Amino acid sequence: MHDIDLDALEEAYEHALALEKAGKSENAIDAWRTVLALDPDDRGGAAIRLAALGATDAPAKAPDAYVATLFDQHADVFETILVDQLGYAVPMQAEAALKRDAPGPYECMLDLGCGTGLSGVCFGDCAGHVTGVDLSEEMIAATDETECYHALFVGEAVRFMQEADERWDLVSATDVLPYIGDLSAFFEGLSRVTEPGGVVALSSETLPPALMAGRDYAVTPHHRFAHAQDYLRRLLATGGFSPFVFEAITVRREQDMPIPGWLVLARKDR
Repeated sequence: MHDIDLDALEEAYEHALALEKAGKSENAIDAWRTVLALDPDDRGGAAIRLAALGATDAPAKAPDAYVATLFDQHADVFETILVDQLGYAVPMQAEAALKRDAPGPYECMLDLGCGTGLSGVCFGDCAGHVTGVDLSEEMIAATDETECYHALFVGEAVRFMQEADERWDLVSATDVLPYIGDLSAFFEGLSRVTEPGGVVALSSETLPPALMAGRDYAVTPHHRFAHAQDYLRRLLATGGFSPFVFEAITVRREQDMPIPGWLVLARKDR
């Protein structure tokens, strides 16, 4: 990572955030550009905020430094915020769908973006061996305390799949896709690490068609990525997956409003 002036960055970040919250979009755009210039690694997610403000096209993904910083900062209270305050229940929904339609058992599970281990706790017991991967060191430390993972790695999901020597017959990626826009490399990796006949469980956020405006993906007002249903279906087919669950769900709540999304379970045909 680049050496930066943390005091100057904090001041610039708070200034940009205050302008954005005040509805001064043009001033906020200039301020976020200053933040990005001060920190090319983009720990504050300035590129995502610029896209949400309409100043740039959506980037291909959220910066790794931003995702790692975001989740490192919230590791201690992650489940309280996500489950209790935001009503996040995707691992529980995936567990119910998996046990209903593809109960296994499975030899080995890969949990991408494992966070503090919600998916491992929910349906890791149907696999003999569970591997977790997350960008956040603090999240991995919290996950280790659940004692339901046999192996844990700090790393970015796509890079991990590109470099992995193993294959898994159950792969979970709940709340990973909202931090990636262009999913082509993700699905290439997913196809690579999933055994033929294996099952993947995914979730993604979406937006109404009018806001997607025909795009495959877009940055949402809450600074995550939304994906179109036909985009996900195309990538699944290209990767050799056949979905057997493709449900519209509420992923979470933001400002007491439901955030729509997709729950997908698919089997690898080849």
